Amino acid sequence: MAQSQSRRCSLCVLAFMCISAVICICIILGTRQRHCDFFTHAAVSADSQLCSDVGRDMLLQGGSAVDAAIAALLCTGLVNPQSMGLGGGSIFTIMDKTGKVKVISSRETAPKGVKADLLKGCPKSLTFTTGSEWIGVPGELRGYEHAHRLYGKLPWDKLFEPTIKLAREGFPMPTYLGKFLQYDMVKQLIQSTKLCDLFCHKNKTVFGPGDVLRFPKLAETMEIIAKEGADAFYTGKIARDLIDDVKAAGGTLSEEDLKAFQVRISDAWSVQLGDYKMHFPPPPAGGVILSFILQLMHGFGLSPASINGEQKKVTLHRYLEAVKFANGQKRNLGDPFFNSRDMTYMTDKKFTDRIRALIIDGLTHSDSYYNVTASDDRFGTTHVSVMAADGSAVSVTSTINHMFGSSIYSEKTGIILNNELADFCGKADSVTPGEQPPSSMAPSILQSSSQRKTLVIGGSGGSMITSAMALSIMNHLWFGMSLNQSIAEKIVFVNSKNAINFEHGYDNAAIKAMEALRHDVKPYQFFFNVVNGISKKGHCISAVSDARKVGKSAGY
Repeated sequence: MAQSQSRRCSLCVLAFMCISAVICICIILGTRQRHCDFFTHAAVSADSQLCSDVGRDMLLQGGSAVDAAIAALLCTGLVNPQSMGLGGGSIFTIMDKTGKVKVISSRETAPKGVKADLLKGCPKSLTFTTGSEWIGVPGELRGYEHAHRLYGKLPWDKLFEPTIKLAREGFPMPTYLGKFLQYDMVKQLIQSTKLCDLFCHKNKTVFGPGDVLRFPKLAETMEIIAKEGADAFYTGKIARDLIDDVKAAGGTLSEEDLKAFQVRISDAWSVQLGDYKMHFPPPPAGGVILSFILQLMHGFGLSPASINGEQKKVTLHRYLEAVKFANGQKRNLGDPFFNSRDMTYMTDKKFTDRIRALIIDGLTHSDSYYNVTASDDRFGTTHVSVMAADGSAVSVTSTINHMFGSSIYSEKTGIILNNELADFCGKADSVTPGEQPPSSMAPSILQSSSQRKTLVIGGSGGSMITSAMALSIMNHLWFGMSLNQSIAEKIVFVNSKNAINFEHGYDNAAIKAMEALRHDVKPYQFFFNVVNGISKKGHCISAVSDARKVGKSAGY
């Protein structure tokens, strides 16, 4: 009997130990999964759950990182049509599985018939810059075509299938777009243009939450492009229909402009940031401005201790000064094909060391100290980050420029046209046919020397891209924050006039400290900064779509 009881007791102890072990294993695995955001192979971070899912599904079907990015972008053109679409342009930064990085730029260019005095019409205040005269030659599809030709695995038409289905059958109003359409300023824009065909009820009231979006004409256009390729947009019936609508609106864009558009393919520019090498697109994209700020800040020996206690105020002051010096260089950010300003000096360690020596703790200066010439700030754009299972990655930013671009809607094609030429305002004295405007877009890929750690990151929000990306990268690489926390942190934006704008909810003590140092702190209501990124460490993938745009990543 005693022996039987002893046996039962032993069995109970053994069972308890087994159950405890299983619970511990589950807790450990659960913790690991949460830390990895459940992704161990591949991930996509787009502006919405819907479009992240579309990109992930392409990866699951054997598609490349480029395939996933293109499919997610096509989807985003429906979910966030105020930000991007086929009437815009994009910049791909692509890393293949060997670690080699290329840039494919299909940013819009000035048409041959651009008005000689166009820049005299630049707005004097923050407002929508609408009208057909601001339309640049759309390069979006040529960019997709070249990226797919070089790196695609799935058939071209496969990438269009999910978005064509959504456009034709309709989908519920996305939360972010639904809220955005309720702003009085946006409502007035919609109701006063042909955009009302897309976003208004029959009684001309603007759509809101609960409504269903459909893009039937755009679905027809995409079906043709899916079957016939990008040429259908640039030389076929779509081109003729698009130009007819633009000319009817008084624009100068021509069929010749579309036919002549050329994609630019180049090596990425790179800088060393400690253990990481950062790869980004060359000018006139904004990567060189972003890298300049990061190089300046890295030289201060940043660590998690840099944002603790009193040191946090010192670090913030240094950052604000670094951005002011970066603002002083923006006037030099021009299309290298059309001006002789070589900006490679900004990647030179001697130059950044010299500028860093001019940053003095506890002191601020007049704009002339930073060589600042006031320009205009802009807000718009979208970004997609992709990491594939083979280690290849894509960081791609796309835009029609301002919210809803030029507000010119082509009824025959379903395409919303960009207002990219407005990016020359305050940054150039003239516009030359074929010229790309300067941009804050900076799709970037950072990789450690061991190649075991990779950060794929990019942002949207016009001029706020630089601040949002710089702070997210610093938070993650040097301040010890998770990628999610790094992106979620409130930002500080130094505008083109060196005024300091803190995002609502920023640490009030830090704001007061900057005011005490005589930084020009100004209240600001509109923060459109959005960062989407993917961080891979070994086999652990953390993918984040910025909650500011109600985004969510997807992966497996």
